[in-house]
Amino acid sequence: MFFRNLTLFRFPTTTKLDDLDTGLDECQLKPVGPLELSSRGFISPFGRDADGMSHNRGDATWLAVGGEDKILPGSVVNDMLAKKLAVIEQKEGRKPGGRTRKRIKDELITDLLPRAFVKPSRTDALIDLGHGVVVVDTSSRKTGENVVSEIRRALGSFPALPLNAEVAPRSILTGWVAGEPLPEGLSLGDECELRDPIDQGAVVKVQRMELQSDEITKHLESGKQVTRLALNLDDHVSFVLGEDLVVRKFKLLDGAVDELESTERDDLRAELDARFVLMAGEFKRLFTVLEGALKLSKAEA
Repeated sequence: MFFRNLTLFRFPTTTKLDDLDTGLDECQLKPVGPLELSSRGFISPFGRDADGMSHNRGDATWLAVGGEDKILPGSVVNDMLAKKLAVIEQKEGRKPGGRTRKRIKDELITDLLPRAFVKPSRTDALIDLGHGVVVVDTSSRKTGENVVSEIRRALGSFPALPLNAEVAPRSILTGWVAGEPLPEGLSLGDECELRDPIDQGAVVKVQRMELQSDEITKHLESGKQVTRLALNLDDHVSFVLGEDLVVRKFKLLDGAVDELESTERDDLRAELDARFVLMAGEFKRLFTVLEGALKLSKAEA
């Protein structure tokens, strides 16, 4: 259950989550209704049929938001609508107006929804109480905000806001590629994105390449700035950090997973628990480094 992308939100470390389990139980995922397009709610991190809406290890809490969405392709609705409108136009000798079109389309959707296929989904989240951070396994800010909204719904209130930095992240990323010293433990990977600071300027994407090279130096000298950068932390974690402060391609390396693979466990739940503990620990180390390097703002109580 290793997260692949990390969208981060910050909340005051003084925030109390004492009523979280009660709120999660009350906000469990309900099956999408016959006339509903979607449904959202919490499921067990260990699977939809497992017990418990959260899993805690120390000051780290693992949550999962489940979803059910009706698959109702717009092309199908529009094709049926066109056929019905054609019949009306043939009978009445005139094209139906806007209100009639909307009414018929609504009727079609109401008729199709109970028969539509349902697509399940889940999005995992980690609440790090020690740092006051919610980590959502997504690269989409909208999806991350939706998960935070579900936590807020369960708690009644939850003052979590998107991560913010006191210094422009692209200036720090650019400096690292240009040769400025990296924080202890961090090293450059082999991927980056460079952009001209002007609107609609050139974009250069580099993969599997030595970043401190003459070619990259020329791009920097021409004024391009680094907006995404691949990094490694102590040969335990590799990731791509963006100027939007989203961590993409998060991956635990052999240095981190060797210990996990050397220990046998009796069941899947124990295995998932061990993976969660490992991932939570590696995230804490990573966030501590990034917090200082990027001068991340703390949430106000």
